[in-house]
Amino acid sequence: MRPFDLQILDNFQREVIHLYRPLRCDSCCCPCCLQSLEVTAPPGTIIGYVTQEWSICYPKYRIENAAKECVLRIEGPCCTFSICGDVEFKVLAKDGQTIVGRITKQWSGFAKEAFTDADNFGINFPMDLDVNIKAVLLGACFLIVSLYFCITCF
Repeated sequence: MRPFDLQILDNFQREVIHLYRPLRCDSCCCPCCLQSLEVTAPPGTIIGYVTQEWSICYPKYRIENAAKECVLRIEGPCCTFSICGDVEFKVLAKDGQTIVGRITKQWSGFAKEAFTDADNFGINFPMDLDVNIKAVLLGACFLIVSLYFCITCF
């Protein structure tokens, strides 16, 4: 697994969100090296984190605010392969029970899936969610893409 440093720019080429993922191993056998992502906006001001929770079967993540307090959780399916259908990661309330949104890899059809590296993703979340947490969810989408769907990512 490679680290990444991703800048999201506005129409004037100014950096508005910065995503940083340090180098971590990719094994459920190493709970001490779980995935994490730091989100800053504006650059230099931490607004939140995406932190992997240890799990053998299902991908699980915490969406945390700048104080590292859990705000939301994300739980993925046991199998993240897209076989003629969407792959959905549920965005849950911090109690882990109530579904409040989702991150979805959308099935694009056989030709596009088989012969291109292009993918379509969607993020749904409550309209009244804090804008900083929305940015952290965007970061979670990039982390999920890099871990489960990207063969030659970034």
